Amino acid sequence: MGDLGSAYTLSLRGIHFVARFGTSREERSRGQEIVVDVDLELPESALPKRDRRRDVVDYDQVVRCVVEEGLAKDFHLLESYVTTILGRLFAVTPASRIRVAATKTRAPTTYPIDAATVAVVRRREKRTQASDVGAERGDR
Repeated sequence: MGDLGSAYTLSLRGIHFVARFGTSREERSRGQEIVVDVDLELPESALPKRDRRRDVVDYDQVVRCVVEEGLAKDFHLLESYVTTILGRLFAVTPASRIRVAATKTRAPTTYPIDAATVAVVRRREKRTQASDVGAERGDR
């Protein structure tokens, strides 16, 4: 029997698209390149039993979630966009942990910078809440 804590990671690097993100109207009025990296920590049970594409997490589905969400609305903050992506990816994958990093290649700052990146890591919430455990024991 395998290690119950075993997992594997799917990393997708450099997902590029042009979006209207920014805190000012001027910044949102012009498109700017956004580059996203995604790491999905998947349970070992998600590894394919056979060498078939349909048996794994669909890379294209992940990329579409990232880009389509970024094009669906004008986000003011990279942080808001990243947390939205995390929710979508937890909904469509069996990932136990996800890291999403979004980079603006031209961030408005007083002094020049190469890029601004926001990265957030989240673990899937456990389905059993403390109130559920009490209800199972008969606590009221």
